[in-house]
Amino acid sequence: MMLRRDKKDEEDGGSSNPFQGLEKSSVIQEARSFNDTPIVPRKCCHILTKVMYVLNQGEQLGTTEATETFFAMTKLFQSSDVTLRRMVYLLIKEMADIADDVIIVTSSLTKDMTGKEDLYRAPAIRALCKITDSTMLQAIERFMKQAIVDKVPSVSSAALASSLHIMKTNPDVVRRWVNEVQEAASSDNVMVQYHALGLLHYVRKNDSMAVSKMVSKYTRGGLKSPYATCLLIRITAKLLEKEDYQDSSALVDFIESCLRHKSEMVVYEAAHAIVNMKDTSARELAPAVSVLQLFLSSPKPTLRFAATKTLNKVAMSHPAAVTACNLDLENLISDVNRSIATLAITTLLKTGSESSIDRLMKQIGTFMSDISDEFKVVVVDAVSSLCSKFPRKYSVMMSFLSSMLRDDGGYEYKKAIVNSLVRIIEDNPEAKEAGLSHLCEFIEDCEHTSLATRILHLLGQEGPRTPNPAKYIRFIYNRVILENAAIRAAAVSSLAKFGAHCEALLPSILVLLERSLLDGDDEVRDRATFYLSVLQQTQKALNSAYILNGLSVSVIGLERALHHYTLEPSEQPFDIKTVPLDTQPFTEKKVTSDINPAARPSEKKAPPTQEIYAEQLAAIPEFAHIGTLFKSSKPVELTESETEYIVRCIKHTFPKHIVFQFDCTNTLNDQQLEEVYVQMESAEGLEVESVVTAPMLKYNQPGITYTLVQLPDDSSEVASVFSNTLKYSVKDCDPISGEPDEDGYEDEYVLEDVELTFADHVQRVMKPNFMASWEEIGEDNELEETFALSSKSLEEAIKNIVSFLGMQPCERSDKVPEGKSSHSLYLAGVFRGGVDALVKARLALQDTVTMQITVRSTDPEISELITSAVG
Repeated sequence: MMLRRDKKDEEDGGSSNPFQGLEKSSVIQEARSFNDTPIVPRKCCHILTKVMYVLNQGEQLGTTEATETFFAMTKLFQSSDVTLRRMVYLLIKEMADIADDVIIVTSSLTKDMTGKEDLYRAPAIRALCKITDSTMLQAIERFMKQAIVDKVPSVSSAALASSLHIMKTNPDVVRRWVNEVQEAASSDNVMVQYHALGLLHYVRKNDSMAVSKMVSKYTRGGLKSPYATCLLIRITAKLLEKEDYQDSSALVDFIESCLRHKSEMVVYEAAHAIVNMKDTSARELAPAVSVLQLFLSSPKPTLRFAATKTLNKVAMSHPAAVTACNLDLENLISDVNRSIATLAITTLLKTGSESSIDRLMKQIGTFMSDISDEFKVVVVDAVSSLCSKFPRKYSVMMSFLSSMLRDDGGYEYKKAIVNSLVRIIEDNPEAKEAGLSHLCEFIEDCEHTSLATRILHLLGQEGPRTPNPAKYIRFIYNRVILENAAIRAAAVSSLAKFGAHCEALLPSILVLLERSLLDGDDEVRDRATFYLSVLQQTQKALNSAYILNGLSVSVIGLERALHHYTLEPSEQPFDIKTVPLDTQPFTEKKVTSDINPAARPSEKKAPPTQEIYAEQLAAIPEFAHIGTLFKSSKPVELTESETEYIVRCIKHTFPKHIVFQFDCTNTLNDQQLEEVYVQMESAEGLEVESVVTAPMLKYNQPGITYTLVQLPDDSSEVASVFSNTLKYSVKDCDPISGEPDEDGYEDEYVLEDVELTFADHVQRVMKPNFMASWEEIGEDNELEETFALSSKSLEEAIKNIVSFLGMQPCERSDKVPEGKSSHSLYLAGVFRGGVDALVKARLALQDTVTMQITVRSTDPEISELITSAVG
């Protein structure tokens, strides 16, 4: 009856954990029974398990509670029960850091460590090393040396593993045991050899020569343990990462020889190492791929998964090398393990040819309903990347993605599909109309507010520029009638963009917006009122400034500026030009792994870096008079990473000043630097106005020094080169305690030059509708020039122009369609002081690139400056 009831409880979802709801106070009370005589081993083991459970659940034991429990537990050494003794060892290790006077059990542990009972010796060594501090280590040093070379494998392994932990706090002591560790490395036991090799490497890891000798010795033979061989392969692969390593061919030969090892573990480790080597050619990958191909048909799921996972990674960089495995990968699509099937299909999507796409899409559809949302996201990403590879097949893949949108799924899954469709629309102009139609259908039945608002924003941005914009109005207006306030507000904004861009639709849009004036939500009413007022003026400049492009300011900066304005009222109206611009970072395509969808990075946004810099600089009194931060550059390294001092520079641009921020790190543990600053000299005669020193640079603790340079009134002088010298006072100090000497001496260190370029004076701003902004500025300050560029391709020319001018490419004009010999690049930016500047560059490729550049700006001097800077 009892068994039957337990089974029923289990079926009902009842907890099977006997320690559920255990309270710390009751467990500590029970631990007092350790003092009872006679000792009952079974009962004490159960109480020790409870204490262990409480500790591992994160409960904090006070020092007094822990010490009382620990001292009560020491009485259990009187029992000779093996299980109880081993539980005591475990708990000693757990309580070593929270109880006082734990060294009281040292003699008992030393006795067990040197005793004849092998079951006691190994755990006693682990517990003893956990409670021993540096002052007592010499007392057990002799015993540890003996234990390392002990004939009993468990004892030897315990001593080696414990030495690894001691190494972190007392490395010099462990280094004296190297002879014994080397002897243990020749053991016949697989675990002892593995632990010995691991300790040897840890002891020598900071000495590249010693590591090289160790690797050279063991790669020639002598390792019987597959675990040790796997570790040796990893150490070898790490050595090969160093570009200046001399004997790399011998190491590569060793790794390749491991592909023929009798242990599957070693074979896989060798293949994995070859795959992850830098700059590996397809020919060098071939043996590893062949081995992984054999694993694909293994009866063991772990091997199939490992091989598929690794081939998936290879397919990212060398898809042609994996093509030979396609048949085996196709067989894995129907694998009972859905993780393997998903990896197989995503690998096939990367390696497949254009002709196989239709067949692959059908195969994917058969198992999509059987896998979790996390793996569905992986498949969606793979389909999206395949569409970039074969743009002509967009219709098949978009149909597949839209059918997935109609299936059940969570937010992350739906968001991944929407992101993929948006990416395809942005990368492939031919796919725009089909993609927008699929998204229109989705928002008719979309339950996620954030996705609906994003799609409505996209429709407002892309819809008006399609051949038939009127067909999207119905879908957008349906949202005004049927959805919640956030979606209604987004729909109103989207409708206004259609009215601003398409004159033929304006009367209809005005009628629709008027219906929203009586909306129940104030945000919707306010937007409708504002957009109606602007559209009724029928002025292109207003439409561009307030509807099509909007404000390009930092929201955080705007909030701070408004708050500051309310605290200090002024007769002057609030000036929007005092607000920092919304920075447009360079978008770099990051390769994401398909391997572990659960470990995908969260998309929680950190505050913009420029906002952090603005707060830091505003807190410095010397910079109180220089105004609002306009732009911050990327960090530039002024020293090599291996030098004694590491310095990097960040340029902060203000309306009439540049602040050079120098992040300095002292890598010498026997020196302390004081009064650190950088002496700057400009070849163009720019003057240093003030310097903020770093008071102290201790070992490995970063410090910051600033140099303020005033810019000339003539805005045409934008480029300069500064020579830099790090100046400081040095005090020698004790490497261990860090205590410095009283006396110091002056010294200096020459740094790399810092270049001030045109791009440092320009902030990138995005103009979603570039032509509307172009018309808004007008042709009053327009300048046009033609240049011959040294670039050999349109892509290279565009990259150089964007980098030099520091302006934002608009309307995806930085992407050149395949096979084109001419292209138009649209750039937008704001020059310091708040001067808008737009650039149209028409590029034509013959032998080299010819560029006709047209510049419009609100200031004629800036137009001239941009054209002359390019020249």
